[in-house]
Amino acid sequence: MANPGPIAFAGSPIDRADHVRADPDRLASLTNWKARLLALDGLFPSLDDAGRLAWTTLADAPEDAELVFLGMLDGKACFAAVPTLGDASPRMANPRLWALMASLEPGDLALYGGARSLVDWHARHRFCAQCGANTRPAKGGWQRDCPKDDGGCGAQHFPRTDPVTIMLVEHQGRLMLGRGLGWPEGRFSALAGFVEPGETIEEAVAREVFEESGVRVRDVSYVASQPWPFPSQLMMGCHAYTDDDALDIDTTEMAEVCWFTREEVAASMAGDGPFITPPPHAIAHHLLSWWLEKG
Repeated sequence: MANPGPIAFAGSPIDRADHVRADPDRLASLTNWKARLLALDGLFPSLDDAGRLAWTTLADAPEDAELVFLGMLDGKACFAAVPTLGDASPRMANPRLWALMASLEPGDLALYGGARSLVDWHARHRFCAQCGANTRPAKGGWQRDCPKDDGGCGAQHFPRTDPVTIMLVEHQGRLMLGRGLGWPEGRFSALAGFVEPGETIEEAVAREVFEESGVRVRDVSYVASQPWPFPSQLMMGCHAYTDDDALDIDTTEMAEVCWFTREEVAASMAGDGPFITPPPHAIAHHLLSWWLEKG
C-alpha cells in the first residue's frame, strides 16, 4: 500500500510566535512595509503563477479591515485580513474549494487552513455572546474583547476548536463504514461525531458508534489527528473493536452502515472495490491506509 503522504492541514511552516502576540509594542513594530499579507478571495486562497499561496503587503489590505497576526515566516511577520462575512455553506457542496485544496502543496495547505479558521472565526464573532456588544480583536487577533469603555461587559473570547472523533470499528477482520445522508451513492467513510461536554475521547467514540450503528465497542485506541478548518475542528482518529456486528442504524443520520472485508477495503483504496473511499486529504483515508498496513 502506497504511503498516503502527510495529513492534510497539518505541518504548517509558520512560527505562531505567541511571545509576539502578547507584546503590543513588538507586534506594532512588525506591522510595517516588510510584513506580508496572505491574499484571500473571501475565505478562498489566492494563488500565484507557480500555484503557491499568494502574498501581498499590508498596503493591499481592505480599508478598515481587521488584521490577524498569523506568525513569523522566513523572518517576516505574516497577517491575514478578516473578511466581511464568515462561511456558512457546507464544505461538501463546494467543488471549487475541493479543487484548490487538492492543488496546494502540504505546507501551503496547512498555513491556509490555520488562517482560514482564524479569520472565519473573527468574521462570525463580531458581537459578544454574553451581552451583544461589539467586540474588538486583541492579542494579535487570537482573542476578541468586549470592551467596557465602549459599553461592553469586559468578556474575553477566544478562537474555538471543536473536537470530533472519527473511528474505524473492527469485527473479526472486517471494518464498519458508513454513508451519511445526502452523500453520493457508494461513498463510504469512517463514522464520526462531535465530542460532547463531559466526555472523554473514548466515551465519545463509544457513544457515537452506538448512536449511529447500534454497535457497542471496546478497546478504543487513538491513531492520529487532523486539524480541519471547516470551520474549525480537530479530527481525532481512533480504532475500536466490537464483539457483536448486529446493526441498528440511525436513519436520521446515516443512509447506510456496512461491514467490509480487508480485501474489499484494499480493492476500494486501489480504485476498484465496492465503495468510493474518502479523498486523500481526509483523515479517514489515512485511517483506512493505516488499518490495511497494520494487518
